[in-house]
Amino acid sequence: MSRCGTHRVNPLTVAWSSRPMPHDTMQINFVRLDSKLPVPTTAHIGDAAVDLHSRVDVVLEPGARTAVPTGLAVAIPEGYAGFVLPRSGHAMRSGIGVVNGPGLIDPGYRGEINVLLINHGSELVKFERGSRIAQLSIVPMPVVEWVEVDDLDETQRGTGGFGSTGS
Repeated sequence: MSRCGTHRVNPLTVAWSSRPMPHDTMQINFVRLDSKLPVPTTAHIGDAAVDLHSRVDVVLEPGARTAVPTGLAVAIPEGYAGFVLPRSGHAMRSGIGVVNGPGLIDPGYRGEINVLLINHGSELVKFERGSRIAQLSIVPMPVVEWVEVDDLDETQRGTGGFGSTGS
C-alpha cells in the first residue's frame, strides 16, 4: 500500500521482465499466405513499422470502408502487441485511413492480418493487389494490474477533457 494524497491505494503493477532495449533486434515469425506478396520490411533502417500489402484489388468510394486482407499472419511475442497504422501519404493525398486506427493485434492472434480501410476523401480510390496499404509496428505492452480505489490523486489538469486546454 502507498499513500495518494490522503488516500491509501495499492500501487499499479507493471512487469517489464527481460524486454529488449532500443536498438536490440527482435525476431517476429510470420507466414506469407500469398507467396507473391513481399515479405514485411521497413523502407529504411530504423523505421518504426513494416509495410502491409493488399492481397486483393480494392475500390473505395468516398465514405466507404472495407476489410482488406494482407496475406500475412504473424506470431507476436507475449508482452508485445502489433499496431496497424495508416500510411501518411495515403491519408494526405486521398483521405485514406484505418477505421479503428490504430488497429490492435494481440500476441495470441495467429490469423491473417486484415486492415480496415476507410475513404475519408471525396474521390474514388483504388489499390491494386500488392499495393502498400498500411503499416505494422510492434510495441511493448506492460502487464498491468488494475486497482480500484475510492478516489484518484489530484493533478493540475484534473477532469478537464476535450478542449480543456483552449484553442
